[in-house]
Order: sequence, then C-alpha cells, then structure tokens
Amino acid sequence: MKRLVIIVTAFVLLVTLSACGQKSDGSGEEGKKIAILTPFLSSVTTKQMVDTLEKLAGEKGWSTNTIDTNGDVGALASRMEDVISSNVDAIVLVSTDPNQVKSQIKMAKEKGIHVFGSDASYIDGMTLNATSDNAEMSKLITGYLIEQIGEEGNLIVFTHRPHPGVLKRTEVLDEMLKDYPNIHVITEQEIKVPGPIENARQQMENLLLANKEEGSITAVWAGWDEPAIGAAQAIEAAGREGIIVTGIDGNSQAIVMIETGAPIKATVRQNFEGMADIVMEQMEKVFNGQEVDSTEMYAPAELIKEK
Repeated sequence: MKRLVIIVTAFVLLVTLSACGQKSDGSGEEGKKIAILTPFLSSVTTKQMVDTLEKLAGEKGWSTNTIDTNGDVGALASRMEDVISSNVDAIVLVSTDPNQVKSQIKMAKEKGIHVFGSDASYIDGMTLNATSDNAEMSKLITGYLIEQIGEEGNLIVFTHRPHPGVLKRTEVLDEMLKDYPNIHVITEQEIKVPGPIENARQQMENLLLANKEEGSITAVWAGWDEPAIGAAQAIEAAGREGIIVTGIDGNSQAIVMIETGAPIKATVRQNFEGMADIVMEQMEKVFNGQEVDSTEMYAPAELIKEK
C-alpha cells in the first residue's frame, strides 16, 4: 500500500509539473511583457493598431503596457529607456520613425530586448517592421490624382514628414511630379499632430481665402486621410466646387465621404490590423527561438475611389 501511495503521488506530481509547463495558447511563451510606444495614439489608425496588438497579446497570455507621448516625439526616447530598464521582453514602436530612438534601439538589443515596428520603418538593431508599401501606395493615389486633373493644375500638399510612412509617400509624390511640368505645387503645408483634421481644416480655410479665383486650386494631395478630411470640410463649408482631394489610409470617415460625394475622391486603404497581426505572429516566432520571415513585411493595400 505504501508503495502504491508513492507511485500515485509521483504520478500526480509529474502531471502537475507538466501542466505548469504548458501554456494556454500552445506557444510555450505565456507571461511575456510587451511595451507599445507611440506619439500618435490620438490618430484613428494608430489606435486601431494598438488595440489589435493589445488584443492579440492578451489572447497569448502576454501583458502589454501602452505609452503615448501625445505628439511629443522627443519624449519617446526617455520613455523607451524607462521600459528597457523595466526588463520587458519586446518593444513595439507604432507609427514612429525609429531613427529618433536609434540609441535606445541599440540599448534594447544589447539587453536582448526585441524591437518591432508597426507602420514605422526598419533600421539596424530592430527585429522587424510591418507596414504597407508606402512607395506603391503613393504611386497609386498620385497616379489617380494626376489622371483626374488631366495632368495639369494647381496643387496643395498636406504632409507630415516626421512620420516615416508619410515621408516616403511625399518623396514619391515629389519624384512623380517632375514628369508633369504643368502641375504646380502652390504650397506644401506641415500638418500638426495631434489634431490633424482641425489643423488641416484651418489651413485649408486660409488657403481658400488666399486663392479665391475659380481654378486657382485644382486639387489637394494629403499624405494621410485625416488632413484630407479637414481639407474637404473646409472646401464644402466655403461652397467651393471642382477641387479634388485625395488621402491615404482607408479611414472609415474618409470612405463615407467618398461614397457620399464629398471633395475626397479617393484613398488607399491600408490593412492596419494586418500589420499588427504580422508583428504578433513574428514576435511569437522569435520568442520560440525562430528567425523572423523578413525584417520588412508588408500588409496589402487597395485603392478606394469614387464610383
């Protein structure tokens, strides 16, 4: 009997230890700590990515700490140093130029902390960036706009060059316009973040007042949807017709405006949830001792235009 009790006790202990070593999602990596950093949580699409990252991490049994610097890109470096000191397992930079935290990325790598980007860009020291192909998206929307205005006219550009994706789109616009000498850029305006819709609306109101003649403004090229929305609101409020506005992102408000005949005529819809999916899928691979599929991975995008 004593021998039987010992055997049963040993078996129960073995089963218990085995259960403790198993994880609910089968990944063997439950309990990881993930820090999510961004200056732009007020952006609809940035929040969409952050929400998806938090949700997917929770499903895997990982904890998340989201830090928003509320448009202060400079504060990102010190906050990143804070999370590195707290010994997180991974950091995700969302909608952020990693060059602004280059030394912090190096610091994280030295401590064995993987740094991922979601709608950012890739630099040495990072593990992976998941984004859209910003050059191709810009070619899509810019080509559409050039065609719509008949390869000539007066163009306003709304951009935000500190964002790596918007920067690439704007650079592609600059290159493409070299082939169209009859398209004149009236002005390029830097849109403030947070508050891009309001800021773009105010700037557009001023530009409409400064360019009152019919045909003085042909189109507005916006580096993403929120300034496109603000510009369209100002154009409608002023009763100006014949001005075409385009954006990039696939913001739900922009799509509704396209469908209801607003000045916004097209956008390129990005797959922001798909970017977060890629990050979490590749992060799980890394936690399981595998290599990422690539250091730069793209989620597909599509042109949405007026019918």
